[in-house]
Amino acid sequence: MQTVLSIAVDALAYGMVLFVISIGLSVTMGLMRVVNLAHGAFAMIGGYFASYAVRDLGLGYAAGILIAIVGTVIIAIPVERFLYRRIYGAPQLTQVLMTIGITFCVIGITNFTFGPTLKTVPLPAMLQGSVDLGFRSIATHRIFVIICGFAVAAGLWFLIERTNFGIKLRATIDNAAMTAALGVRTELVYAVSFAVAIALAAFGGVIGAELLPLEPYYALRYMVTFLVVVSVGGAGSIPGALIACLLLGAIDTTGRYLAPEYGEFFFYLAVILIVTLFPRGLVGRMK
Repeated sequence: MQTVLSIAVDALAYGMVLFVISIGLSVTMGLMRVVNLAHGAFAMIGGYFASYAVRDLGLGYAAGILIAIVGTVIIAIPVERFLYRRIYGAPQLTQVLMTIGITFCVIGITNFTFGPTLKTVPLPAMLQGSVDLGFRSIATHRIFVIICGFAVAAGLWFLIERTNFGIKLRATIDNAAMTAALGVRTELVYAVSFAVAIALAAFGGVIGAELLPLEPYYALRYMVTFLVVVSVGGAGSIPGALIACLLLGAIDTTGRYLAPEYGEFFFYLAVILIVTLFPRGLVGRMK
């Protein structure tokens, strides 16, 4: 019973970290049709910002999260303006080459600036303990990550389905040219969507630092994992991304608990089977 609960909690926490980071990639790929291989680099930048703020500057965890989000978005805005806008609508090979180039530049700068060692984001006292359920204790940080994941899912759903910006976003997805002709500044919709995606990536990079350790090759190490979530869930689908993350998180965590010698075999086997059976993703893609 205790083992089952441990697997379930760790799987749910891991899945939520993947969701918070990957959902921005899913939305921007569904909207902008950009194969953004640099998305993980922004999650890494957020994690490094928070690590420096908390460990070196002595600021609190909440302040570290805020600095990570704001700092990463500030970096991302000119990148979107001067680089990404040039590849919207470009052939996918061009997008891959551009974004993989950005990834390696970020890796090089990070390695030069902070060195090759692992970085941590120290947790506050309130997240270091555990919650006693009587028959089992659950790490408070895991609960925090799970709550954050569901909060992000609910917040994104409200933003897209219940706000004026969401209406413009969905209209731009359906027909960008017609939406622009009606007076909507589609370039602003792209920029805001990109900023939200980057903010979520940075947030995920911070809260998930315990599960996805921060090091200079973070962006490259987890690049495929983030893309897998988009492929399995369906680009632009919030429910699809959430289901994909929970499912793949459960499979990967269970495999590591029960058959660690197989590594990520079960994770990628599941990916192959799902993509074969659902080539458009579990919930489909944004049109």
